[in-house]
Amino acid sequence: MSKLALNDVNIYYGDFHAVQNVNMQIPAQAVTAFIGPSGCGKSTVLRTLNRMHEVIPGASVKGEILLDGTNIYGPKVDPVSVRNTIGMVFQKANPFPTMSIRDNVLAGYKLNGTRLNKSRADELVEKSLRGANLWNEVKDRLDKPGSGLSGGQQQRLCIARSIAVQPDVILMDEPCSALDPISTLAVEDLINELKEEYTVIIVTHNMQQAARVADKTAFFNIQGVGKPGKLIEYDDTNVIFNNPSSQQTEDYVSGRFG
Repeated sequence: MSKLALNDVNIYYGDFHAVQNVNMQIPAQAVTAFIGPSGCGKSTVLRTLNRMHEVIPGASVKGEILLDGTNIYGPKVDPVSVRNTIGMVFQKANPFPTMSIRDNVLAGYKLNGTRLNKSRADELVEKSLRGANLWNEVKDRLDKPGSGLSGGQQQRLCIARSIAVQPDVILMDEPCSALDPISTLAVEDLINELKEEYTVIIVTHNMQQAARVADKTAFFNIQGVGKPGKLIEYDDTNVIFNNPSSQQTEDYVSGRFG
């Protein structure tokens, strides 16, 4: 069974039709990459998957998005519970600057008003930082501000914060775009490890990155200014890069446009 299924998903900003008729099945415990030129709607689709899109005034979604068979846009579904189950890591690392490394990891629990005893909190901090391949680098300075870490470490701290609340799905919106090559490699290695436990969906402009980390790849494109973005092709990553069925996909992955 697919982890997430998008059925006839149409996304709007007010009256503007941003993304049209997306249908796709996203597998569990795999990495799926969204690629395509700027403005084609890939980050917009990503944000609909944990109901972040609707935070924007006037934004709306039609169609259904099923998580393990349940429509996350159903009338009785709490958006906050959706965002706990489907975590998000943003393009720019955003640790809470006044919080320690430890408090950053536990931020999700504090925001939800969940009380943890010290031993449970300690266990969660270590498990999450180990899960983000960061524990050995920061274990001696957990009480220091998260903002004091390097860019790559800050991004992995944000990943630790995301996995601390034990989500099922982790969304990543260009998580390496602000990082140097060594930090990028560390995050890519981490993404490969995370899929053993989580369903990971990543938006990237980096073709090589998609080819390296993704099991499945979705190519989005836009037909012109003011037109909605569309899902052009979705398949196993090696098919998208080596034998795509659409000429648009072929042109994009071979660098002829975008």
